[in-house]
Amino acid sequence: MTERGRLLSAIGVAAVCGTLYAVLSLLRFRRFELTSWDNAIFEQAVKGYAAFDAPVVDIKGPGFVQLGDHFSPVLALLAPFYRLAPSAQTLLVAQAVLIAVSVGVVTHLALRRLGMWAGVAIGIACGLSFGVQSAVQADFHEVAIGVPLLALAGAAYVDRRFDRVVWWSLPLLLVKEDLGLTVAAIGVVLFLSGDRRRGGWLAFTGVAALAVIVLAIVPAFNPGDAYDYASSLGGERGVVATLLDDPGRKAATLALTVAITGLGALASPWLLVALPTFAWRFAGDNPYYWGLDWHYSLLLMPVVFVALIDAASRRERPLWLRRLLRGAPAAGLAVVAIMQAGSPLSALARSQTWQLPPRAESAREVVAMVPAGSSVESDIGLLTHLVTDHTVYWLGTVGDARPEYVLFDVWAGIGSPQDVAAYAEEAHGGRYTTVYDHDGYVLVRRQ
Repeated sequence: MTERGRLLSAIGVAAVCGTLYAVLSLLRFRRFELTSWDNAIFEQAVKGYAAFDAPVVDIKGPGFVQLGDHFSPVLALLAPFYRLAPSAQTLLVAQAVLIAVSVGVVTHLALRRLGMWAGVAIGIACGLSFGVQSAVQADFHEVAIGVPLLALAGAAYVDRRFDRVVWWSLPLLLVKEDLGLTVAAIGVVLFLSGDRRRGGWLAFTGVAALAVIVLAIVPAFNPGDAYDYASSLGGERGVVATLLDDPGRKAATLALTVAITGLGALASPWLLVALPTFAWRFAGDNPYYWGLDWHYSLLLMPVVFVALIDAASRRERPLWLRRLLRGAPAAGLAVVAIMQAGSPLSALARSQTWQLPPRAESAREVVAMVPAGSSVESDIGLLTHLVTDHTVYWLGTVGDARPEYVLFDVWAGIGSPQDVAAYAEEAHGGRYTTVYDHDGYVLVRRQ
């Protein structure tokens, strides 16, 4: 296969995956499907950067700067695109594009090192893997920017271009604070692979950066002068006790993460890069960290598939191991194929996904009634649809803000007050009048 053919094949796999995920994300947005407040939080941060201002996230609290929550200055890279197309959908499409780039890098690497059939199998398995699909279903998160960086660092490792591994790894420090440990793990892999100077330096840089970010930078922006997530490690019971919680679920997460590579990833040192992510997830007291849902496995996907490619392409392996690894791409693809039943992407095959739900028109109508530029307090039901044109607060962290409008979805079962006007008057003072009440959406306006 020529280099041109490999490149076109990789672009083809990446383009299909990117298109599918962009369509799925936009359909979910159009249908007003509930996920979380995260997409709205990140849009507020990017919106701030796009205005050449601080990344203020009022959803976390009036005037809250995003860098006091997670250290993700890399979000500023999305600002030019947001200025061109200011909307929540811009972030959703950006995530699909970032995932597609990483899939393209992994596919091209696999085609170069393992040939046509194994390369395509790995590319499809990576693109359809549970970590990618769960992240798309959870809407945009900052870790999406780290996915192509890890894919490129991994490709450089397989090619033994250790200098490039370093340069692709360092920007991860700007994606999220915990990736300092991932950078350190990459340094350890380089050290074990013979490049002790670069490996040792990178490992030290990762740990030092983590310490500075968590102990100094984030607290400097945080109203409580602290890193809020430090207490989640072990919780009140301690790290060891938390690590032992729900062992079956955690074991299944580990097993499936390597099973999608046909277990081939286990034969590569590059798999060590995944250990820090598993460590903080399993030591955290949040049960959402422990399973296959949400975006927590997204960064692991390029890591494990690069590890598979590295293991299968090494010629110094014993003959029996090389023969065993030869079937790993097909085995991994088979596991991924089985997991498609009921997957987020399978929703595209259902007719109702392409249709508006009964309350969508009411949701669209009530959002349009909130004047652009006004301040509004809301719950997670409509946060993502309000941020672009409004100053938005969340009912749980509204603080001393006095929003002009309050808009809740009282039918969603997310704990929002049923008497919205009474809540608004008690929480913010003054008098609020109901201007919309239909299909569970209640909008009140301050007089």
